[in-house]
Amino acid sequence: MTMTTTTSTTTTERGGTNSAVATWAGGWRCDVEAGGFSLVVDEPVDVGGTGLGPMPTDLLLASMSSCYALALAWAASKRGVVLPDLQVTATGTYNGQKFAALLLTVTTSLPAQELAPLLEPAKRVCYVSNTFAHAPVIEVEVA
Repeated sequence: MTMTTTTSTTTTERGGTNSAVATWAGGWRCDVEAGGFSLVVDEPVDVGGTGLGPMPTDLLLASMSSCYALALAWAASKRGVVLPDLQVTATGTYNGQKFAALLLTVTTSLPAQELAPLLEPAKRVCYVSNTFAHAPVIEVEVA
């Protein structure tokens, strides 16, 4: 039996939907097609996976950090600010089967007083952090 999971998000601002398709490949591995790219999602060997790809929660943190970094770059460009050596780290603190807290840490050589005014505008336009801040209803249907 082949099992396919489709995730779809409707975005009014961008218009339409966006999907990623995960195909179970056995064990704890899925092959995922997202945005025209193929990736492997897996669990570490010590929990029964093959360690051939990041865990789903790793991808979630990667989405959070990269989306906020892009949003910060956008906010900076709108204000004519150059962001040298920008790095955003997303850290999730587990609480059972979910993250209880998510922390974004911004690192750059831009002085803090110049960075601070960019943080909120970036947060407002970051699709991923907005999704967490205003959690959508999750529905599951059988195709």
